[in-house]
Amino acid sequence: MNWRYRFTLGTLVILFCFVIVRLLYWQVVKAAELTTLGKSQYGALITVSPKRGEILANDGFPLVANKVSYLVFANPKEIENKDEISKILGNDLQVDPASISAQLSLNRFWVPLYYNADFSIKAKIDQEKVNGIGYEEQYSRFYPEASMAAQLIGFLGKDELGQDKGYFGLEGYYDRLLKGKAGQSVEIHDAFGRPILAQATTQTGVQNGQTIKLSIDRAIQYDVESKLKDGVEKYGAKQGMAIIMDPKTGSILAMAVYPKFDPQTFWQYPPQTYINPIISDFYEPGSTFKSIVMASAIDAGVVTPDTKCDICSGPVSLGGFDIRTWDNNYFPNTSMTDVIIHSDNTGMVFVSKKMGLNRLYSYLNAFGIGHQTDIDLQGEAVPELRSVDQWRSIDVATASFGQGIDVTPIELLEAFSALANGGKRMQPHVVSQIQSDDGEVVTIPPREINQPISAETAQVITEILVDAVNKGEAQFARLHGYRIAGKTGTAQIPISGHYDPSKTVASFIGFAPADNPKFSMLVIYDEPSSSIYGSETAAPTFFTIAKDLLNYYNIPPSVPNDP
Repeated sequence: MNWRYRFTLGTLVILFCFVIVRLLYWQVVKAAELTTLGKSQYGALITVSPKRGEILANDGFPLVANKVSYLVFANPKEIENKDEISKILGNDLQVDPASISAQLSLNRFWVPLYYNADFSIKAKIDQEKVNGIGYEEQYSRFYPEASMAAQLIGFLGKDELGQDKGYFGLEGYYDRLLKGKAGQSVEIHDAFGRPILAQATTQTGVQNGQTIKLSIDRAIQYDVESKLKDGVEKYGAKQGMAIIMDPKTGSILAMAVYPKFDPQTFWQYPPQTYINPIISDFYEPGSTFKSIVMASAIDAGVVTPDTKCDICSGPVSLGGFDIRTWDNNYFPNTSMTDVIIHSDNTGMVFVSKKMGLNRLYSYLNAFGIGHQTDIDLQGEAVPELRSVDQWRSIDVATASFGQGIDVTPIELLEAFSALANGGKRMQPHVVSQIQSDDGEVVTIPPREINQPISAETAQVITEILVDAVNKGEAQFARLHGYRIAGKTGTAQIPISGHYDPSKTVASFIGFAPADNPKFSMLVIYDEPSSSIYGSETAAPTFFTIAKDLLNYYNIPPSVPNDP
């Protein structure tokens, strides 16, 4: 009797444990699957798209916003007179009625009729009071400032699966952050499996995209774009670009390219216009590069502003090449200050000989030449700096005056801005804050990369560059009463193994006020036809914009009685 009791009790315990295990399996392990299966009994899972984050200027005004639109869809099984309805909807939607009729003739419970319908179209359809018509709320990109900063912003397109995807600029770089996370909702069905168009369960899992706030100043951006357009047309340039940065923080205040495109209708423009040449195009910087090389030589202690050039009385022969000045004028025993003022190529060859390859190469690396700036924009490219063993003596000489070496505009401005910031190089950035949908704000702090030259050297080269503005070939365009540091650049374009004397990249780079810089700026014209020289094209645009900036920041003149 005792063994029977134990056997019965043991069997019951085993059965009880088996039931518990099975309950745990179905209620825990299979819970999500069963929930989905249960929902499918009375509805269908549909994807809920998140709201894409906005892109704001530094004053909080949207450069890129979202406009509510509607996907118009129908249940063909609930629509009786399909031909008549096709005509009515065709008029409302302004599409071919035959296209709508073809959709309504399908043996389905759900068909799309029209994407991105605005509220006025929705209101017209509602007036027809057609059974079986429904709407799904969507969002499309809207640009309150039209095509402002187009290459900087990029655009929203579609990927190979037809899903929204950001391309180029900010839309591309911050795509994952801006697009958010899709969620799910259950569309309720009736007893016959037909969707009840007006009913759906609560959305789950959807996370709206985060909004990004830029350092871009709308007033400055507008002014730069306007002046750049005028300059391209006036000087007959193939292309123009300008970038303004706060050298103390690396914040980009404006970045403009002309011609530009309209991101609202980007598909109507050639694909090459989407590319931002400020971060993607390589060019030989020409004489603007002299300021960086001269600063390096002063910092290394191999020259001073008063050092005399003993090879500047005529062309310099090196490696089978004759290096000349840009205007064939020569200044025997010229000082290093005058080398920059007169943009003297032979004087820079003298500097390169004093520096030597290894020292020059080290300083170029310290200034970030040959390295990405890691600016927060999609599409940045960088021309690599050749390894030391690939440099010849002629390469060292020509690099000293900005030939035979490639940079991107953002790479050059980042390096040059260190001269304005006590020798400290800051990482350029466009986004200043990231704002989540729940109101949380993350501020992006400035990032110092390194200090390629001392603060003392930065002060010395600043004085030289002020003299270059006041006494150089662009002095006719300078702003009287202000101390502005800058340098012209005219770089011939290499074509088929030689330089085309009639095609140049004309530029001017500088910062102001020289004693406490508020901004650094680079202006470039690609192949200007009215004049090949940066002093006669890029420099006037630079100083026109600089004048507006100094007024905008309420910075008064600091040099009294400046003639």
